[in-house]
Amino acid sequence: MFEASVYKNRRKELKERVWEGLILLPGNGDASSNYPANAYRFRQDSSFLYFFGLNMPGFAGVLDVDSGKEYLFGNDVDIDDIIWMGPQPKVKELGARVGITHTRPFAKLTELLKEAIAAGRKIHFLPPYRYRNMQLLEDLLGIHHAVLKQYASLELVQAVVSLRSVKEACEIEEITRACNIGYEMHTAAMKNCRPGVKEQYVAGLIEGIANSYGSMVSFPVILSQNGETLHNHDHSQILQKGRLMLTDAGAEAVSVYCSDFTRTVPVGGKFSTRQKDIYNIVLRCNNRALEVARPGVTYLSVHLEVCKVLAQGLKELGLMKGDTDAAISAGAHALFLPHGLGHMMGLDVHDMEDLGQIHVGYDEEIRPVPQFGTASLRMGRRLAPGFVVTDEPGCYFIPALIDQWRQQGLHKEFLNYDKIETFKDFGGIRLEDDVLITEDGCRLLGDKRVPITVKEVEDFMG
Repeated sequence: MFEASVYKNRRKELKERVWEGLILLPGNGDASSNYPANAYRFRQDSSFLYFFGLNMPGFAGVLDVDSGKEYLFGNDVDIDDIIWMGPQPKVKELGARVGITHTRPFAKLTELLKEAIAAGRKIHFLPPYRYRNMQLLEDLLGIHHAVLKQYASLELVQAVVSLRSVKEACEIEEITRACNIGYEMHTAAMKNCRPGVKEQYVAGLIEGIANSYGSMVSFPVILSQNGETLHNHDHSQILQKGRLMLTDAGAEAVSVYCSDFTRTVPVGGKFSTRQKDIYNIVLRCNNRALEVARPGVTYLSVHLEVCKVLAQGLKELGLMKGDTDAAISAGAHALFLPHGLGHMMGLDVHDMEDLGQIHVGYDEEIRPVPQFGTASLRMGRRLAPGFVVTDEPGCYFIPALIDQWRQQGLHKEFLNYDKIETFKDFGGIRLEDDVLITEDGCRLLGDKRVPITVKEVEDFMG
């Protein structure tokens, strides 16, 4: 939790960006796992946390744009709760910690909203993603849960995105803390990437490192020798010498700010010549993004610049051919890179994705490109100082996709299918870093960069 002034300033800015009415921001509640009293680890709603700072279940916040009043709704615990949980702060005390003086029992929320609705006042709320909050909003507002998202306030979504996109210094500090935990996770994965070790052991080990800092992973660990499957959560294989292990994992700090790194390393500690060739192309892509990402540049243009580096590198290996620019325009490179360069990151590893990616990664100027591969780019709009984005190019050899494109005769003028066939057992490589856009360029986040060059990786693993 930051100083109360941080939350007060954020709420003030939010009220200034919304024209009139009430802003309703419900927090999350506990979610049962396999029976009511056995809950999943609690995860607060990120927007509630951003404006109200309380990382605990059972609260909702309301901002009255017209009067300027700010309310926190929640219930004090009773003796039955105290027996199991120990003494807990009162709602009034929690409100004071984040600069709110108007605190009410949760049941009073219904009363406040009914009065506002009767007076014809606008109630702004964000698109809900948990069924508990969908039911709560249906009860409070009388809107059926199946159509709630249609009534979510675009004005509020745009206001929240505009605020949360630019990270404050205190946020950068927390993301850096998460990155430093991520460094330990990924270097531990490298140390344990040995023939005969089960993937699940390495995945569990790095998840435990995140937990040991009182945090958790920022998303389910992706770790596999089958790196051509972009989000591979199957960890059932035994590591085999000569194969590559792709690890995509990050930490969620106690503050809930996230990190997200990917490294691909050779099982046994030494790259083969073929692996080095592809790896160095992906590394050049990663570094090229760092060279060109800066304020005023669209991340869509950075993505396309990286695609050119990938295509040129694959041409030099005989996997692609023809004019590089023409190949990119046609989308031939997407056989090897069917996803975008990166996404926003902050309180969510895919920051604000619950608000709609079209509002987070794009705007009226920069719209999504429907072409295969580039259509999966989550972040395309112009960069600004304070944005935190991921830089995660990759090169994958997906047998089913290769077979489909070859059968359909796609991009034959740019793809050497006979040579590509010999790489169908290769797997995939992705190299991902977390990047802060600065006033005049960008910089990596984290006190140390996770080993990334061929020499750094082989020396570290050796």
